[in-house]
Amino acid sequence: VFSVLAWQELKAAIFVTGSEISTGRIKDTFSPVVLEKLAAFPVETSMLEMVGDQLSDIRDAIVRAHDAGIKLIFCTGGMSVDPDDHTPGAIRASGAEIVSYGTPVFPGAMFMLAYFEDGTSVMGLPGGVMYAKRSILDEVLPRIIAGLRLSKADFAKMAVGGLFS
Repeated sequence: VFSVLAWQELKAAIFVTGSEISTGRIKDTFSPVVLEKLAAFPVETSMLEMVGDQLSDIRDAIVRAHDAGIKLIFCTGGMSVDPDDHTPGAIRASGAEIVSYGTPVFPGAMFMLAYFEDGTSVMGLPGGVMYAKRSILDEVLPRIIAGLRLSKADFAKMAVGGLFS
């Protein structure tokens, strides 16, 4: 037995991290990938901002989007364990509850998913999402837009066959 869930009409925010992007030294090539993936769903991107590398700036952007009623929040990049990568800390500091930081799926192993109490999702997208045709984002995005709240158990089930090609 299975059920078919309808996609929800949602508003999204995309926050592109990286001082090299926010200062214009290099071009943002991540947000076009996210926008292309969102185009398949009834999602309106209400915010698209370059926020730099500072934990406080990333956190404040997440909180501002949440306060504005946006239900899908994406933070691109800055997801590794490098001390200069503050996106995971900013997501934690936003008040959203972390479901998973790291997945058994490649590309996208350093993906982070968190939820606010009202169901708003915050996703930290690692660089692999930008470069790969198919990644962890393709696996979780339809589920989240259908209103499913993913759990640690959902990510654990992805361990079998978690390589996208």
